[in-house]
Amino acid sequence: MRLFFHKLTHWEYWPMHVVYVPVYLLWLWYALRSRTIFFFNAANPGIKNGGFFMESKMNIYALIPPQFYPKTQLVASGISWSQVKEKMHKLGLTYPLIAKPDVGLRGSAVQKIESESQLEKYHQRAGFDYLIQDLIPYENEVGIFYVRFPGASNGRITGIVAKEFLTVTGDGTSTMEELLQKDPRHQMQYKAIAKEHGQNLKKVLPMGEKCTLVPYGNHIRGAKFIDASHRISAELNQVIDQVCRQIPGFYFGRLDLMFESWEQLEAGENFQIVELNGSASEPTHIYDPKHSLFFGWKELIRHISYMFQISQINHKKGWAYLTFSEGMREYQLHRKHNRQILNF
Repeated sequence: MRLFFHKLTHWEYWPMHVVYVPVYLLWLWYALRSRTIFFFNAANPGIKNGGFFMESKMNIYALIPPQFYPKTQLVASGISWSQVKEKMHKLGLTYPLIAKPDVGLRGSAVQKIESESQLEKYHQRAGFDYLIQDLIPYENEVGIFYVRFPGASNGRITGIVAKEFLTVTGDGTSTMEELLQKDPRHQMQYKAIAKEHGQNLKKVLPMGEKCTLVPYGNHIRGAKFIDASHRISAELNQVIDQVCRQIPGFYFGRLDLMFESWEQLEAGENFQIVELNGSASEPTHIYDPKHSLFFGWKELIRHISYMFQISQINHKKGWAYLTFSEGMREYQLHRKHNRQILNF
């Protein structure tokens, strides 16, 4: 009952289809104006389906200058374990590392891999293409939403979300399992954490010692999202714009990146891109618990409007929208892939 009322009184946990009702109505209007519900693919011509669904993370990384993201290797479904080890050795990947689906689903099946045996187990279970990636050495993670209108010389940051990883702090007497039960946000993740960490949750942390149980900034995996849009500055905007203008066919989306400090990030130093998300990107700063649902609606509508305008401009420049049959085929593949990921 405690968790039920927590979810009921915090709209960030409400089903997406409930939160998005006003967005769906606006989408319908834009679809009528575009004569297709699949206008979004033209927002980012360089990314499959505009980055709305079934886009390969590896193909997106290939668009980004390599100095901006960690070493990453694609592992195709069905290859042998010996081939995986060979690919790791050739690229120079070492443990710990991150494993995640090449076509992702809001953080599902993303794991921090500590050892060869753990990666082998992941490989045996995965019935999908996945990536193995160097662990980024920086502690801070943010999502930076970027918009640039085709033909404009510069783009701009429209929102920033900071991410607090799911972390427990020891009190000298409670086990990590007991610490998880004290925070509803953490408690909702208990089953997934217990599956991953097992008996380690019985450990008692000394007073003040912190342990990060989910080392990636996904809301669905328990990260707390904090609106950091006040961090937008001319210096930061210039750094992000310089990066994004080097990514062919990218105009609208969110860069999730990790960095050492805000000062270094504004100087364009010591940061790496975790992922680049396209048309399906949310302005996730809306999920800061301090924001109302009305604020969330306003920001969602603002960003969907940007996407529509960019799509229209690119369409007039010759980029075709997906046909209805193409879009529905991709959507069905998306649903099938999602079921596979969720059953991992």
